[in-house]
Amino acid sequence: MVFPVPSCNRKKQKKQKMKKVELPIIDIASLTSEDDRKRTVSDQLIEAFEEIGFAVLVGHGVEKKRLFGIRELLVRVFNVPDSVKEELSISRDNYRGYIPLGFFSPNEQKNFSAIKPDFYEGFKLHWECPKEHPVKDECLLYGSNKWVSQVDDMKEMLLSYWKECDRLTFTLLSHLAVALGVEPSTILDFFNEPLTNMTLLHYPVASPKAQNAGIHPHKDISAITILHPDPLGGLEIRTRKGEWIEIVCPPEALLVNIGDFMEVWSGGRFISTPHRVSNRSKGARYSAPYFSVPRHSTLVKPLVDYGNSFEHREILVGEVSAEVWRTNWLDESPSESGYQLGAIS
Repeated sequence: MVFPVPSCNRKKQKKQKMKKVELPIIDIASLTSEDDRKRTVSDQLIEAFEEIGFAVLVGHGVEKKRLFGIRELLVRVFNVPDSVKEELSISRDNYRGYIPLGFFSPNEQKNFSAIKPDFYEGFKLHWECPKEHPVKDECLLYGSNKWVSQVDDMKEMLLSYWKECDRLTFTLLSHLAVALGVEPSTILDFFNEPLTNMTLLHYPVASPKAQNAGIHPHKDISAITILHPDPLGGLEIRTRKGEWIEIVCPPEALLVNIGDFMEVWSGGRFISTPHRVSNRSKGARYSAPYFSVPRHSTLVKPLVDYGNSFEHREILVGEVSAEVWRTNWLDESPSESGYQLGAIS
């Protein structure tokens, strides 16, 4: 499988439009069967996650009708009056609800005179924790989601889609575990009472001269991330050679990428690739990325020694998740914890 990489001529690149690239499409329908192609498909997945950290998947089992139903739902959610959304806003002690336009900033040391907030409005959801579940007493990140009552099918549609993402996540994590030579349960057991979350996103039309028209360059604090890309495009990834390219996906495909937790578990074999969103189109952009995140008490550390130059590190999921949340606020900078919080230069 060949992963196209553009030229590294930076001077020439500045004069050109962002290069659009179609990654190889992988049909994963055979992964859950005894089909003869199962090994071939698994090998294609592994190669994609080793080489570029992203994979374009079809045959994933999520109906195209459901995918575009979610997109239509997002339009309705963000079209409710601002006064309604603001009543459901996030707060410093509750990472659930509405995120106003231009509210969040990169998780990095702040130069307050030069902050460029991300240009989107969002709605944050987490694993729907039962009201009386004891894990709430262990970690303040657990709780109940907020729902827009004016969109009466919001909860049902999103939780149903969430289950589909859970199913796909467990299938992929199982195959990645086997590729690493560990029992699938070694990884899957970390996802009891998960901090898995989803962000509903709306990127308004931005001025062509705007300095920031989306989300800053970052890596995901997740095991894997699942996304149905907006047909308008705008998702850009950074190759190993440091070039930014825009990913193009078929309308029925899901885009899956490796996050920092899986990169660490794999000893650096599977790469967490920097990416960003830039909405330079003439239309509004919508998406709902799903981030699979283990239980708060999970200490993520390498499960294998891949024999490369990967820097050994350990991540306590609850701590890093809380730090990511805290440093999203404009007036907060990272502590001296040493955690990598996703933001990159």
